[in-house]
Amino acid sequence: MRERPNPDARVDEWTNYLRPASWLTIDADLALSRGRFTDAAAEGSFIPGALDRVIAAGVTVDARHPVFGSVRVRHFGPRPLIEDASRRSRGTTVWNGEVGYRVSPRARFVLEAFNLFNANVSDIDYFYTSRMPGEPAAGVSDVHTHPALPRSVRVGMQFSF
Repeated sequence: MRERPNPDARVDEWTNYLRPASWLTIDADLALSRGRFTDAAAEGSFIPGALDRVIAAGVTVDARHPVFGSVRVRHFGPRPLIEDASRRSRGTTVWNGEVGYRVSPRARFVLEAFNLFNANVSDIDYFYTSRMPGEPAAGVSDVHTHPALPRSVRVGMQFSF
């Protein structure tokens, strides 16, 4: 197993916060990277699962007021699944939201919504050989996926102590 990342690998990050009003915050984070192994190998130099970009952004109405909420987006760029990058995962973009009402300084009701647009994407992908019943004894090499949650909501009451 190769474990030496390239010390010359490039990572660029940008973080920005804007408060156009005391009750409104806009934020955006961007990370770009180029992860590679240092040693030359026939199988390639890409690091499996290394993201080339990550974007997180949101708009938040501050919780100091009785009504508050936010909308957030999270994007993971496509990534190589094996060292030669001949198998890659697709990018993943998911939108989440929250709205709530402050009952008192220590209690609030919150409605959270996940995967607002019900995107059919994966949280993570792997490429390896597996064998299901009825498949050849040597197995089948393929992409194995952990899917993102479908659209869902959570209702709760939060207390601060």
